[in-house]
Amino acid sequence: MSKRKLQVATAILAAVPTITGLLGMTGLDDPLYAALHLPRDATLDSNLRFYAGVWLGAGVAAFSLLPRIEHETKLFRALWLMIFLGGLGRLASLFLVGMPFPPFIGFTVLEVVGAPLFVWWQHRVASATAARRP
Repeated sequence: MSKRKLQVATAILAAVPTITGLLGMTGLDDPLYAALHLPRDATLDSNLRFYAGVWLGAGVAAFSLLPRIEHETKLFRALWLMIFLGGLGRLASLFLVGMPFPPFIGFTVLEVVGAPLFVWWQHRVASATAARRP
């Protein structure tokens, strides 16, 4: 449960929204959506690009907290809250619309189950750091 392990795990996970956010900024031309042959709709493309930009921002924010991860509790929790809420949205979609591509089921588990675990892990690292202070 070390700070270094938390930093590495967070960096690996921060790469996901950073890379997929950059890909998503291509809108309907994102390879994931291109394979679905969605209609060329300006509103849908605009929304996809907007949410990809927000997702990209979450990745950049996650990278920014790495050096002081034990002190960045508010930002860390806010990012994981956003991911958790997104996972709840995926769960709603799963029950209301149906099963997504298999990787998205794994993402949903990470978002709903992993988010609280990462918040707990960061709390442990922050508490251990505070306990070592004079």
